[in-house]
Amino acid sequence: MTVPQEPIGQSPRVNADARARASELYATKELARRGPSERATRAQHAKGKLTARERIDLLLDAGSFAEVEQLRRHRAVGFGIAERKRHTDGVITGWGTVEGRTVFVYAHDFRIFGGALGEAHAAKIHKIMDMAIAAGAPLVSLNDGAGARIQEGVSALAGYGGIFRRNVQASGVIPQISVILGPCAGGAAYSPALTDFVFMVRGTSQMFITGPDVVKAVTCEDVTQERLGGADVHAELSGVSHFVYEDERTCLGEVRYLLSLLPSNNMQNPPDAPCTDPADRRTEALLALVPTEGRLPYDMRRVIEEIVDHGDFLEIHERWAPNILCGLARLGGQVVGIVANQPIALAGVLDIKASEKAARFVRMCDAFSIPLLSLVDVPGFLPGVDQEHGGVIRHGAKLLYAYCEASVPRVQLILRKAYGGAYIVMDSRSIGADLSYAWPTNEIAVMGAEGAANIIFRKQIADAADPEALRAQLVKDYRAELMHPYYAVERGLVDDVIDPAETRSVLTGAFRMLRTKHVQQPSRKHANTPL
Repeated sequence: MTVPQEPIGQSPRVNADARARASELYATKELARRGPSERATRAQHAKGKLTARERIDLLLDAGSFAEVEQLRRHRAVGFGIAERKRHTDGVITGWGTVEGRTVFVYAHDFRIFGGALGEAHAAKIHKIMDMAIAAGAPLVSLNDGAGARIQEGVSALAGYGGIFRRNVQASGVIPQISVILGPCAGGAAYSPALTDFVFMVRGTSQMFITGPDVVKAVTCEDVTQERLGGADVHAELSGVSHFVYEDERTCLGEVRYLLSLLPSNNMQNPPDAPCTDPADRRTEALLALVPTEGRLPYDMRRVIEEIVDHGDFLEIHERWAPNILCGLARLGGQVVGIVANQPIALAGVLDIKASEKAARFVRMCDAFSIPLLSLVDVPGFLPGVDQEHGGVIRHGAKLLYAYCEASVPRVQLILRKAYGGAYIVMDSRSIGADLSYAWPTNEIAVMGAEGAANIIFRKQIADAADPEALRAQLVKDYRAELMHPYYAVERGLVDDVIDPAETRSVLTGAFRMLRTKHVQQPSRKHANTPL
C-alpha cells in the first residue's frame, strides 16, 4: 500500500490553520464591507442618500472595483476616540473601470465618524491620489463628510493640506471630478473647487466655508444650509457647481457619461466613438433657426444640437452665466469643446461671469487636448458701472488669455454679428484660431452701424435739415461699405463664407484635418494669468 506523501514543509495541521486564517480574513473584510451597523445604513437611506459602496457600484463597471487599505484604522487617542476604531476609517479608496477604462475613486462613508477626515483617513486619500497621478487615470471623489475630525486636531488639517497639494499637482494632468453627495464644509470645500468638475444633488448636497450657525453669530443673518450652500445656490449664483441633478443615481450616471468624453490623462486624446450620424449631413434647419435680423433672439442650443452628432450636447455650467454656453459634444465621433454666445440671455453679450466661465472651460479643453469650436453671435461686452467697477477688463482678459494660450485645434464660426473687442476675444483669427468661417448673414465690425454712424457723423447729423433721414442713410452706407458679409473674408480675417446648410460638413472636415496639429510652446516656468 502506498502512503500519500505530504508536501515538504506542510502538515494537515498547518493547512487547517491557514484555512482558518483565510476564513478569518474573509469574515473581517465582510464586516468592513458591510459597515458599522444596519442601523447606520438605515439612517443613511432615510436621508435619501446611498451608502459609499452603493455609490461606487453605480459609478464603476460591475465587479471592477479593487479596494485599497480596506482594513486601515486610525491610531488616535483621547476624547473617547481610541475605543471607536472602524475599518476603512470612514473613507473607501480604490480603482475600477468606467466603460473599460481605469478610474480611481475615493468615497467618504458618512456612517463612520460622519465621514470626517482624520490622519489615517487623509493618508488613504493621499495614496489613491498619488496612484491616480502615477497611473495617468481620472480621479473621482464622492464627498459626504463632516469636515475635519475634531478629536485629531491639527493632524486633520494637515491631511487637507496634502489633498489640496495633490489636487494642484494633478490639475491639467488627469481629469478630477468631485461629486458632492452630502455636507462638504470648511476646508473640505476647497478640494472640489480645485478640481475640473463639480456635481451636486438637489436637496442632498451642501457646500460652504462657514455654516449657518457661524454666519448667524457673526453677521446676524439667519439662513438654512440649503439656502447658504445648496445645489441650486452653487449652480445659479456662485458658479461652484457645474452640474445639478435630482437624485444620486442620475448624477453618477452623468459622471460616467462625462468620463466617456474625457481622455484618461493629458498625454492622450479624448476617446473617439463610432458615429452613425453622417458627417456630411446637411443642416437645412439652421436656415430657419437663426433670424437674419441681428436684434431678434434665438436659442443657440438648438443650433448646437443641429450640428453635433445625434444632437448630444453635454452643457457645463448650464445655469450660471447663461449668456454664454460651454459644453462637450462629438463631431464625426471626435470630441470637441463648444463655446457659444447665447442670444436669448442678455443678447449673448460677454460680461464678467461669462468671461470667467468660458475662460476656465477653454483652459480645461486645452489641458486635455479637446479641440475648440467657437460659435459667435456677440454684440460686445456688457456696458455699465457695475461691470467696469467689478473688473470686466481683467475678467474679459482671462478669456482672451485662455484662447491665446490654447494650442489645441481651434475653429471659429460667426453666425450673425461680431462687434468690437468681443469679436476679438471670441477666438478670432487674429488671436490664433486655425480656421474662421462665417455665414452669409455675418456682420463683423467695431460696433453696430447705428452707433458707428452716430459717432463718425455726429456733426453732419446735428447740422442736417433732416437729421433722422441723414442718419438712416449714413447707417445704410456704413453697413454696405464696412459690414457686408464678405468684407472680412476679402481681407483674410475669415477663411470662407459658408452655406448654413453645410455647417456640419465643413466643421467636421476642419476638425478632421486639424487632428495632427502640433504647437511648440515657449519655454517658461509658468505664465502669469490675469487676476
